[in-house]
Amino acid sequence: MRRSIVAAVAILTACGTEVPVEERIARIEGALLPTFVIRGEPVVRASIAQRMEHYHAPGVSVALISGGEIQWAKGYGYADRERDRPVTTETIFQAASISKPVAAMAALKMVEDGLLGLDRNVNEQLTSWQIPDNEFTTEHKVTLRSLLNHSAGTTVWGFPGYERGDAVPSTVGVLEGEGNTDAILVWKEPGESWRYSGGGYTVMQLMMSDIADKPFPELLSELVLDPLGMTSSTYEQPLPEHRLADAASAYDNQGNKIAGDWHVYPESAAAGLWTTPTDVAKFAIEIQQAYHGNGHVLSQEMTQQMLTPGMNDHGLGPAISGDGLRFGHGGANAGFRSQFTAFIQDGEGAVVMTNSDAGSPLANEILYTIAAEYGWLGFAPPERVVATLEPRQYDALTGDYELESGDQVQITLINDQLLVHAGVWEGPRELLPESETDFFLRLDGTPFHFTWVEGEVTELVAAGGLRARKVR
Repeated sequence: MRRSIVAAVAILTACGTEVPVEERIARIEGALLPTFVIRGEPVVRASIAQRMEHYHAPGVSVALISGGEIQWAKGYGYADRERDRPVTTETIFQAASISKPVAAMAALKMVEDGLLGLDRNVNEQLTSWQIPDNEFTTEHKVTLRSLLNHSAGTTVWGFPGYERGDAVPSTVGVLEGEGNTDAILVWKEPGESWRYSGGGYTVMQLMMSDIADKPFPELLSELVLDPLGMTSSTYEQPLPEHRLADAASAYDNQGNKIAGDWHVYPESAAAGLWTTPTDVAKFAIEIQQAYHGNGHVLSQEMTQQMLTPGMNDHGLGPAISGDGLRFGHGGANAGFRSQFTAFIQDGEGAVVMTNSDAGSPLANEILYTIAAEYGWLGFAPPERVVATLEPRQYDALTGDYELESGDQVQITLINDQLLVHAGVWEGPRELLPESETDFFLRLDGTPFHFTWVEGEVTELVAAGGLRARKVR
């Protein structure tokens, strides 16, 4: 299917005929691709409205980059359903971890301005707090480079945020563990391995403010947001009064609003950016242009360093696709899920932001559909291949499993369908095999792994490391 779309685009281009933007948008809106396809089965497509209803996602906002420009942007659904406020292209969402690559650009700008050292011990640049030295920092020190690409060995991968009105710690307080997360420590030798760390970006946040002697939101506006015309964006936490009317409210995966409309994140560099898909698209275009030497913030050499993949295909801020063609990042705050991807060499890309905990698969469906419509190579729903198992292999999987919490999960075989029953779901869900040990949910592709010991199944492990011991 993708080849036929690419061929059609090529033919239209050769004939000098361009597909009207409105036509493209209508096709995308009317027939989203799924997050994965199963070999041998028909591809079921649905409208964006149907998928929003399926995921209980109140609102979605999209921006499309083509030819190095923002070709279109559009909002869907509600920024706040209870207040009957629609999503518009001006609605701001919490970018969550998309905050990181934007903050990274500002840090690299300070490197180019001679204010920070990319490979210098960060404790030599921090003035209001220090990373505690321990046995892991004896030989190798934490550097800005290692913080940016998550190889510093720092702890705390993410932050839950605070309800509006709650006491919020300072940046130093976050680092000292005075808030709702642990203190930031080095738990592995820097450079030894990759571990995602929002805590590391909070160290960077403090270092940047220390050196510049400015509040972080002001510094980011000065270095990145203002130069790129990201006029709807701010790192201010909590959100100032004059911006409240533009903000999307946050919803959980069942469509219930988060208490207080959204959470507050003092960990600004890691999770604190409020923005729109249009502004994130401006950021992506800037990286594309700077990569070719035409940027407004970073030099070509620094941008190429930024996009050079290190451990786990992570650059200095953005993640790099396995084929090396694209850069991007996802974001997940309480009640917000977002995703952007953009091609390094070509001026193509897209940004999707949602105000729902269930928004990640929806964002991926929209991106896959955009990719098919615009003929992007190397970006399509993954194909799952169902394996054929013997009856005895299925029988060995059935039974009762107990989670560490004490909750029960049951696996049954009914009419040749392997079903998983869990209290958090309404009804059973079908599991399909990829091998004797690896399965996935037909509904959403969630992986399940079964552990076999001496011909018996002893445990299952679901996505995220959720473990359940077989008890019967």
